[in-house]
Amino acid sequence: MSYTHNGTVYSIKSPVTSISVNNHNVVVTDQNGSKFIEFTNITDSKIFLAWIYQV
Repeated sequence: MSYTHNGTVYSIKSPVTSISVNNHNVVVTDQNGSKFIEFTNITDSKIFLAWIYQV
């Protein structure tokens, strides 16, 4: 599955083993390793988290 934010595509592969959140920053660890995603505001990070929890 992939998520696009500000023109950058982030590929997340199930299963997700951990999610770390700090204000605008999210680190997702999956089968392929860790991915650092920096959002411009908290609303964008919450939308991303809602998306990842659905899948």
